[in-house]
Amino acid sequence: MASAPAGPDRVAVRKAAFASAVGNTIELYDFLIYGTAAAVVFNKLFFPSGDPWVGALLAFATFGAGFLARPLGAAVIGHFGDLVGRKRMLVITLSVTGVCTALIGLLPTYQQVGVWAPLLLVTLRLVQGFFLGGEQGGAVLMAVEHAPPNRQGWYGGWTFLGSPTGMFLATGAFAGATALSGDEFLAWGWRVPFLVSLVLVGVGLYVRLRLAESPEFAKIRQRGERARMPVAEAFSKSWRQILLSAGVNLGFNTFIFILTTFLLTYGTEKLDVTRDVMLLGSLCGSAAQIAGILLFSHLSDRLGRTRVMLGGGIFLALYAFPMFWLLDTADPALIVLAMTLGYAGSAAVFGPMAAFCAELFATKVRYTGVSLGYQSGSVLGGGLSPVVATALLGLSGGASWPIAAYLVIGALITVICLVITGEPTRWARADEPETAQV
Repeated sequence: MASAPAGPDRVAVRKAAFASAVGNTIELYDFLIYGTAAAVVFNKLFFPSGDPWVGALLAFATFGAGFLARPLGAAVIGHFGDLVGRKRMLVITLSVTGVCTALIGLLPTYQQVGVWAPLLLVTLRLVQGFFLGGEQGGAVLMAVEHAPPNRQGWYGGWTFLGSPTGMFLATGAFAGATALSGDEFLAWGWRVPFLVSLVLVGVGLYVRLRLAESPEFAKIRQRGERARMPVAEAFSKSWRQILLSAGVNLGFNTFIFILTTFLLTYGTEKLDVTRDVMLLGSLCGSAAQIAGILLFSHLSDRLGRTRVMLGGGIFLALYAFPMFWLLDTADPALIVLAMTLGYAGSAAVFGPMAAFCAELFATKVRYTGVSLGYQSGSVLGGGLSPVVATALLGLSGGASWPIAAYLVIGALITVICLVITGEPTRWARADEPETAQV
């Protein structure tokens, strides 16, 4: 395995990977505190209903609404990221997403302003989702395109450390707000994690503004090889890669957003365990996923992206039913164990995905292609999964097996797309044979 470049180059590589991880942590914190709030707060304050499952369904629908804006954001921001540069667009996505999060923390409730409360909530959610649609693709490229040969998996994996780290911070913020506000949590305590986002955004902007532009983008800009219409070229020449990467991400996102959002409601409403138990499971799982991302990202540089991710996809399919068997015992220790194993095993798909997606596309359309593929899978998987799972639970009279079956179907889509894709770099070579690939 090739070593990292010496001297200033090594510093630049690590700085880019760290900046991608920090920025993505903040973006995911912003997005995931909404998912947590949808599970434990918004169904009571913004969508009051006599039936708690109806309120939860409406709250999760607004969670999904943010995902609907992601592909549009991926197309627009990805287009300009391939046209004017990765760094500039990443500063914009971080700033707007953070402001939207803080504004959600200031919203009046349904009791105060009636129907305007959910309307304002959905509007901010859509804007947030639009800009997040261009965040992760750009963060991935800043890490992978700075990385030396044979280390793209390792450094690309740093980007996705932002997801469990963001989840860890979001869960910890809600746990802290609960402890701080006590019985006043629904009155004002839930707002604190949203407002804290402004501090985190300031840190993220400081890191990103000090980062150099991607050397791969700088190279094609200097050579005059940028696409004139990146979004059009991505659709016309790389649509297969967009579909395959969307399919790969679909199964993973279905699984992970069941863990991060739906299970919080499932545990408190269906299993009648405390919110603290479910938050502890999320905290332990997030820590396990951080370790798993580092391990599997490193292995993907040695064994190949597809081989490692296939193992992860098979795990997701095989673990779905056992996970719910453990959860349905309603034993706190087994619930935490079930969630921790789910987070850890899913890292085999998640960790190498940054390099996997980047290697599918030619440099001149890479921001657009990665963003569209990744976010399309997020919509069909993560955006819909809490709503689908809540509906399945209601239709089945409270049985968990339809949700487990739903997770198996998603995992099989991931496995099939990985098998079809094979070695990701072969696709980029076909689109850009004259240019050296990342």
